[in-house]
Amino acid sequence: MLAKVRRFEAAGFRAWPAAAVHYDGTWVVRLTAGHPAKRLNSVNPLDPGDVGHLAERIARAGRRFEAYGRPLTFRISPLSGAALSAHLDAEGWSRFDESLVMRLPLAQAPVDDAIDHIPLKDISRFVSASLKVHDADASLRPGLSEIIGAIQPEAGLFALERGEEALATLICVHDGDLAGLFEIATDKAVRKQGLGRQLILSALKWARLRGARQAWLQVEAANAPALALYHSLGFEEAYRYHYRRPPGSKVDQA
Repeated sequence: MLAKVRRFEAAGFRAWPAAAVHYDGTWVVRLTAGHPAKRLNSVNPLDPGDVGHLAERIARAGRRFEAYGRPLTFRISPLSGAALSAHLDAEGWSRFDESLVMRLPLAQAPVDDAIDHIPLKDISRFVSASLKVHDADASLRPGLSEIIGAIQPEAGLFALERGEEALATLICVHDGDLAGLFEIATDKAVRKQGLGRQLILSALKWARLRGARQAWLQVEAANAPALALYHSLGFEEAYRYHYRRPPGSKVDQA
């Protein structure tokens, strides 16, 4: 189980790179000044047995986050272990935003009849489309552009458009035999029309043709429509993670 989790966690770090990465033992401290996403601004423990000097190490991480103007955030996966969770419980840390990591063997994916869709080469055009369908603030443009430009594995930038109007977007990162789906979104004005499903299947077909054998994605446990879509495509839960912040921290920040 833990070997499987480590594989997906490592793929996630490569597919969605933080601007700055620091290591404290087996804790990976990820920080990104240009984007507030929690997965880009969190401490990621990767060994259940690495629990020495917790108070000192948490304080050290806190100073790094303060320097970046980010709230100290731990991302707790099965690799974090029970001892760290018990320590955070005792200190009164909040727990929020549980998410699922889901996977799908591409041999079972219903992609044979999917529309062949050529990914965009223009990062600027894709970022404009992504911000539009996510209804995100334009201030995120530089940070999102930097993140996409820093992705090391092959990244397919998929955008479904009607004329110049963006309808749905996603990023498919092909990393060896894995295909990770990120930033999946459909414009709220055209939801429930099958556009997201269409774009996902096109991206999975693209990845399978390049040798990927397994697709994976992350989705918030509270996102019932997305979960229903992914289950209908054959995705199954691999494991879960959640976030934690110290007492007094807001949990509604991205």
